[in-house]
Amino acid sequence: VQLQASGGGLVQAGGSLRLSCAVSGRTSSVYAVGWFRQTPGEEREFVAAMYWRGSGTSYGNSVQGRFTISKDNAKNTAYLQMNSLKPEDTAVYYCAAKRIFTPSDLAQLASYAWWGQGTLVTVSS
Repeated sequence: VQLQASGGGLVQAGGSLRLSCAVSGRTSSVYAVGWFRQTPGEEREFVAAMYWRGSGTSYGNSVQGRFTISKDNAKNTAYLQMNSLKPEDTAVYYCAAKRIFTPSDLAQLASYAWWGQGTLVTVSS
């Protein structure tokens, strides 16, 4: 399974961005898709995730109510709609996929088997 993240950029505080994550390869092995973010010197942080064949979602506390994860299975693409962006949302955002038959905790970084390259989101104040 391969993942390709895109859509990052520079935005002013209060603005919006939508990230995309194209999933390719053996998508039948994908159980869930998630977004994580990381700033220099910090650990990678859980942002949001959803089941690939269901509708259940999970969000990190810092983005709850502002970010929305969605997917289009026909296009094998997951999205992260980010609204009301804050300077503290500045980070490299990574999409990841969890393999079937792995623990169901969507926020558990170590349970994600496949990772895409990051896309940089910069929010100016």
